[in-house]
Amino acid sequence: MIAKSLDVVVLLKLLLEKGRKPYAQLSNELGISASEIHAAVRRGITAGLISAESKLPLKKPLEDYLLHGVRYAFPAKPGPVARGLPTAYAAPPLAEKMNLNDMPPVWSDPEGTVRGFAVEPLHPSVPAAAKADAALYQLLALVDTLRIGHARERKLAEVELKDRLNHANAT
Repeated sequence: MIAKSLDVVVLLKLLLEKGRKPYAQLSNELGISASEIHAAVRRGITAGLISAESKLPLKKPLEDYLLHGVRYAFPAKPGPVARGLPTAYAAPPLAEKMNLNDMPPVWSDPEGTVRGFAVEPLHPSVPAAAKADAALYQLLALVDTLRIGHARERKLAEVELKDRLNHANAT
């Protein structure tokens, strides 16, 4: 089993769902093919991040993976200046807690209104999926903070992510 960055996107989306959705519907919402979603769920089950019975994420293993593994498995480095959608600590829910003096991190997006340094998203469909789902956007931004933030930003993201996991629809 080789984890893919899109697995994180699928795990976060499943975490937000109130009930099981068909893979075709998740495919439309995420911009990821249904077969890729099915494969991501299979990899999540194999890795012990998703319950084989309920097909929902397992809170504690997912928390451990997000807080301690994603940063190393899918590192992100600041890229060139681009127009896009704010991410990491420049996006909700951390933006209001930060004093941003430098250029913010952004996912490149032709419709974006913010100039900042480009950060490669976990999957190319992330900016569109984030614009369509505010809760998913916030989770993805928190994960990006873990991927690119300094110790202070990562600590804030960790607290926020733990709180969201505790209130999520997972087992």
